[in-house]
Amino acid sequence: VISGRPLSLENVEDHFDALLYGWLLGQETGYAVADLLSGKAVPSGKMPVTVPRNVGQIPAFYNHKPTARRGYAFADASPLYAFGHGLSYTRFEFGNVSLSKDTISPDGNTTASITVTNTGEYKADEVVQLYIRDDVSSVTRPVLELKGFERITLAPGASKTVEFTITPEHLQFFNRDMKRVVEAGTFTIMLGNSSQSLKHTKLTVVK
Repeated sequence: VISGRPLSLENVEDHFDALLYGWLLGQETGYAVADLLSGKAVPSGKMPVTVPRNVGQIPAFYNHKPTARRGYAFADASPLYAFGHGLSYTRFEFGNVSLSKDTISPDGNTTASITVTNTGEYKADEVVQLYIRDDVSSVTRPVLELKGFERITLAPGASKTVEFTITPEHLQFFNRDMKRVVEAGTFTIMLGNSSQSLKHTKLTVVK
């Protein structure tokens, strides 16, 4: 698929073993596609947008508010392809998320880490993504927000622990007075390889 925007593919994907989404590529398109389809290169791209199942879900985006549900009545409102989604010729296994400190002050830092293992047969890249949700806040906040990502390369059987430092900038938002604040409460820290494939843990902020 070569396209500048998400297409309605729900009735298309059932007819194929896989879809290669190329967006708007340049003069090297032919070589890149040939390398991927022949196995010379291993796919590692991730969806930069949410691909809806049908036009009734438009606009579709991963960082919606908790009460938002776009879709036809009784229809599946989940995306066809989630933001951050992308397959590979190998498989990656994600361990549990751990925090260096699970309780911090509003101006404090902590480090979130997760171990990723290549359990498949090919050397490949994976993009580890960090998402955060403010569980309870004075203004409505998205169900999750991308706050960081890191691309890693792993040989078959190899593992790597990926770390993200979480600072006040990752947790703050504009309150009703239009001031950036970090409010006390709990935050869900999520690590994984797409906005719908995540491991969770809790961070508590106390004053």
